[in-house]
Amino acid sequence: MSLGPEASVTDEKTAPTADAADRPGEQAIAGRSLKQIAWRRLKKDKVAIAGACVVIFLIVVAILAPLLIKLLGHPIDEYHNDALDTELGTGLPKGALGGMSWEYLLGVEPQTGRDIFSRIIYGAQTTLTVAFLSAFLSTLFGTIFGLAAGFLGGWVDSVISRIMDFLLAFPQLLFAIALLSVLPDEFFGLGPRWSRVGVLIGVIGFFGWPYIGRIVRGQTLSLREREFVEASRSLGARSGRILFRELLPNLAAPILVYTTLIIPTNILTEAALSFLGVGIPPPNPSWGGMLSDAVQFYRIDPMYMIIPGSVIFITVLAFNLFGDGLRDALDPKAR
Repeated sequence: MSLGPEASVTDEKTAPTADAADRPGEQAIAGRSLKQIAWRRLKKDKVAIAGACVVIFLIVVAILAPLLIKLLGHPIDEYHNDALDTELGTGLPKGALGGMSWEYLLGVEPQTGRDIFSRIIYGAQTTLTVAFLSAFLSTLFGTIFGLAAGFLGGWVDSVISRIMDFLLAFPQLLFAIALLSVLPDEFFGLGPRWSRVGVLIGVIGFFGWPYIGRIVRGQTLSLREREFVEASRSLGARSGRILFRELLPNLAAPILVYTTLIIPTNILTEAALSFLGVGIPPPNPSWGGMLSDAVQFYRIDPMYMIIPGSVIFITVLAFNLFGDGLRDALDPKAR
């Protein structure tokens, strides 16, 4: 039985008093758990709910990418010269808005004629995979090291804190560019696309854990002096039980909130690396790579740049709005 702050809020309905039982028509007051309170707050935040709907939609699209492309698009590396204006020799898409039509929902690429819709869908699959798994890696390392530093203290806290300071001061982007430039394109027979995805997850996740590690360390330093932890110690609880049954449940809310807020940062980092040419290797699509290819056409065909740029903007905005709403909903001091 946990003696933490959550014990003060009950999930059960309070039993009716004798006075309430004597007065017909009066109902007993029902207590609400922290989860119920947070869910009620989150439901009232329409902006956060809208962001969550966009996030869920993007996840479904990324999962169903092969099916959606089969039904509504074309293979990602298939050239369609018939959709380009070859008579004038410009190689630009036929028609307005970058060649948008029922056959090509988001138009085609200049000079190649590849379907932008298909490449955006596959780019979503790549980008969200990198963002979610690197956020999970950062959260895992940050929680472990932050708990250890805050709970054990002493030289353990000093060593972990200095490591976090070093990684926070390290030029992450420059290191990632240098590392990705010299690594081979394939690992363990995974192919160029998923090999580079694995490297990006490792690099972004490794440099991201100190941020959440500092938050977890600070919260642990505060919680370990609370009464419920002292009560557990006085009852003979071991360190493992205090960590995983008393401290970790009370750290779940800030960890969850920070994880949702670090995902959009990872999306931008992956897009930046692909834009600089060291992310997902071509011809595999990525949103940052599409932006990089569109630079030379932004004056004569701006839609090629607007579409991937808008997708990145909407995705990052949706995650930030949902993360902010989740933070407000899980704040016990908020009304």
